[in-house]
Amino acid sequence: MRRARWLMSAGFALSQAVLLGCQGNPDPPQIPYAQSSEQYSDKMDLARLEHELPLTPADLMKITPENLKGATQEQVDQIYARLTAGPIPDGAYDGRMFFPKGSSERARLAEIVGGGIKGFIVDRKAATLEHIGEFIWKGKVFYRNDGVLRNRIQDLLILKPIVGPNVEQIQKIDVDGKDAWLLFPAKLYCGQSLLDGRRESVIIDYAFTDDLPGYREMPDVLAGREGLDIRDEIRMVRPGFYLGRAYIKKVFALNFTLYNKAVAEKESPAFASSGSVAEDCWVGNQRLPAMAHKPSTQQARVVETH
Repeated sequence: MRRARWLMSAGFALSQAVLLGCQGNPDPPQIPYAQSSEQYSDKMDLARLEHELPLTPADLMKITPENLKGATQEQVDQIYARLTAGPIPDGAYDGRMFFPKGSSERARLAEIVGGGIKGFIVDRKAATLEHIGEFIWKGKVFYRNDGVLRNRIQDLLILKPIVGPNVEQIQKIDVDGKDAWLLFPAKLYCGQSLLDGRRESVIIDYAFTDDLPGYREMPDVLAGREGLDIRDEIRMVRPGFYLGRAYIKKVFALNFTLYNKAVAEKESPAFASSGSVAEDCWVGNQRLPAMAHKPSTQQARVVETH
């Protein structure tokens, strides 16, 4: 009964979140994509996509957390499928969730969350969850050597009804001069992507985290197997910059980016020239060096971005 009241409070808190104004989407990354339509049969196989249109280091340097918002979900999927996991991150990364241009994922996500926990209320129409995420979720902190991750929450006000007593016991860190509370722990490991099985991704698994130090039933249970059963996976765009996919009960929910400015500024120049990076996860058997100049026969299904 107590947990049910907590979950009801969680829904009420989320529904009362301050909504921010929507901004127009930018142009998508100016890189090659395969033609596609709404029909699944018209989509290019991901293995063929990477064989014909591999992403060069120059292509990857064109991708930013900002311009990904201007891509369609198909374009985001095509980018993700051509990435490798790269090294498992370490330290604090700034996070941002996003819903692609022309996407109906906001409304679908509300339906998934609404049905995921009995009494968990999510309303205020389509954009609410994205704005809530922007308002309280500020990224993730990776503890690479321990195989553990925690999420950075910058404002506990919205979660106050469900966090419970002894808030001072929640681990807190300073990121760029701002306090951040660490909640929703997860386990880190390499595992199969739910988008494609050709190579591994870095998996962020919330299912069995109640044995981790610092775990507190509320609100951490919301992300675990008794709540939304969240599972994230990430792949590296370039050093310091990762593209992620979040799943709720194994159903794709949303995209997110993770960015560490210090790592990006230190390691991206070498990556831009060599294209090489340490790989902690299995890269598969297909991985080929991207060619800077592709034969004209491989351009048949390349489309310009708009």
